[in-house]
Amino acid sequence: MVGDKRSPAQQRLVDAATRLFSERGYAATSVADIQKACGLTGGSGALYKHYPSKRALLDEVVGVHLTTMRAGHAAFAAQVPDDLEGALHYVVDAVWTSMRNDHAVLRVLLRDLDDFPDLLERIWTEIRSNVYDPFTLWISEQTGRGALRVADPAATAAVLLSSLTYLPILQTLIGRTPGDIDPDRFAEAWVQHALATLTAGRL
Repeated sequence: MVGDKRSPAQQRLVDAATRLFSERGYAATSVADIQKACGLTGGSGALYKHYPSKRALLDEVVGVHLTTMRAGHAAFAAQVPDDLEGALHYVVDAVWTSMRNDHAVLRVLLRDLDDFPDLLERIWTEIRSNVYDPFTLWISEQTGRGALRVADPAATAAVLLSSLTYLPILQTLIGRTPGDIDPDRFAEAWVQHALATLTAGRL
């Protein structure tokens, strides 16, 4: 049902579930809570007219996040600047904007999915395909044409993305940034660090 196929009623349920799962946690949110948040009677069972279970609604919440991630990958591939520093700034903006827009879903993913290994596997597969693999490919392509000098593009991409995503993850979990550093300073330091890493030893 992900995407334009959702009805207005389904969209309201997804929005309410996303907010409540983020605020209270999946286990602590009841079907009645979700229905009430949509202006429905708690005991009406109205949710089941659209989704067979609360778990199915969680699947939809995750699916919305994955659709957003895929769209972000497509936009990145189409718009990444040619110059290296500009491209790295673009990576920061793209990754942080995506994570900021999905802040509520990110809280659910980080906190409540240990009991759903199938969903975790689905999410990780999409993250690999839409974040890590494209960045690895970009580094490999830039290395191949001599713009970068990187011995292990996959490991380098993993290290750089891990450090970049740590800031929004920490903000989501505890409302702080690494070292309480302003995000703009963090972003600039990340770009400069990435430049040094990616061009080390380049002739």
